[in-house]
Amino acid sequence: MLNGKRIVVVMPAYNAAKTLDRTYRELPLEFIDEVVLVDDSSVDGTAELARQIGVTTFKHRRNLGYGRNQKTCYREALRLGADIVVMVHPDYQYSPRLIVPLAGMVAYGEYDIALASRILGKGALHGGMPRYKYVSNRILTAIENLLLNHKLSEYHTGYRAFARRVLQDLPLEENSDDFAFDNQVLAQAAYFGYRIGEISCPTRYFPEASSINFRQSLRYGLGVISTSVKFRLQRMRIAQFPIFCRPGRRLTDDYYEQVISPLTTQPTGQNPRFATPNGES
Repeated sequence: MLNGKRIVVVMPAYNAAKTLDRTYRELPLEFIDEVVLVDDSSVDGTAELARQIGVTTFKHRRNLGYGRNQKTCYREALRLGADIVVMVHPDYQYSPRLIVPLAGMVAYGEYDIALASRILGKGALHGGMPRYKYVSNRILTAIENLLLNHKLSEYHTGYRAFARRVLQDLPLEENSDDFAFDNQVLAQAAYFGYRIGEISCPTRYFPEASSINFRQSLRYGLGVISTSVKFRLQRMRIAQFPIFCRPGRRLTDDYYEQVISPLTTQPTGQNPRFATPNGES
């Protein structure tokens, strides 16, 4: 816990068996109440490895996409009583050691959402981010800052901390099941007036780290622009879109199941593991 707040770390995973253990070993478990991994129907044994190391694990019955994976992550974290939910990818691209300062920004009430930015400082290019991705990141961020009337160094990091009320309040089910989900969440948070803060985070690009290809990047970029335009049109009362309306559809859980861990207590040994009902297909 931090400042009496229960912290749950969530890991949206797809074929992360080569990097999961390394990521998990660097988690500051003395501050974390629960670690949840959601496997998007990997083919490399990710869910089985997560089960073996004692992580609370859920698995999609088929590959449903990065956005749907996050929806499952957040739903289960809230069921576990999380006050703060921190998302870190299990591909070891981001430093797990920054979970404490990231969560602290939310735990002590300074922000509702905290982002670990690869752009602040010199982390991105020094960490191996391809130059075309760096340039596109900067262009898309400039467009978003203009249309959303906000100011962030980047909207595209996958390392984030959320206050419980944010995840309960935002119409997340209206968002994409694909990579656009990340961007839509921040656009929604800006639209509804949540406070967003940033810290600098080093990043690592290496063969085993997950990365979307050029075609996916192009589709993501078009989705970012589309979301920003919708934000501006709704703000100007010209049009209305479900992703910026509350309440949205309820999150459903009929497409995944829990992978039972051999452990019956937290990896930290501090709290009992919660039993979670399986969804039915």
